[in-house]
Amino acid sequence: MSESIKTHRRAAPYREGMTSSTADTLGSYLRLAEPFGSVVARVPTAGWDAPSPCEGWSARDVLAHVIHSQRTFLADRGVDATTSVDLDADPGADPVEAWRAHLDRMRELLADPAVAGMEYDGVFGPTTVGASIVAFHGFDLVVHRWDIAAAAGLDEPFTDDELDMIERSADGFGDHLYDDGVCAPALPVTDGADRHERVLARLGRRVPARA
Repeated sequence: MSESIKTHRRAAPYREGMTSSTADTLGSYLRLAEPFGSVVARVPTAGWDAPSPCEGWSARDVLAHVIHSQRTFLADRGVDATTSVDLDADPGADPVEAWRAHLDRMRELLADPAVAGMEYDGVFGPTTVGASIVAFHGFDLVVHRWDIAAAAGLDEPFTDDELDMIERSADGFGDHLYDDGVCAPALPVTDGADRHERVLARLGRRVPARA
């Protein structure tokens, strides 16, 4: 998803679900980040160079995007989320180590009430850094987890709860879901397509034959 939407738009369905405490924010983030990390850990070395469902991006590129997006969002608010392992700066960095270092740093930052509770004005009104991390970047963690798994040939279907979340988020983004740099245009589906296929098609993605 493009950083402009992540930074400045907050999907309406999350308005009533804003995290109420630092513990809630951290817990909500980890519930999305840990399954993402599980997929990262299972990608074979050669799989990182495989093309992903995101046109022009390898699995490694998708991971770098996820980390970079979260760091940039925080940096825009004066919070340093950098680590010693940087996929952008070092093309030879280990993707698994890069994610672990990032997760450790995010765990540290979101445990700090001054970070998670930092308020700023979004398009839909006042919100917090923690709420945006869970809403916007959480959406990315779920969808891009599937992208990385698909690139590596891993079977990683969405759960029913994740499908619910993706649909709510897509509804909230509206037409901006298809802005440049967000999702590819929605794809047609067959009459017999299951919910998983329909949701992916809405995000401009097909289920790879090997996944």
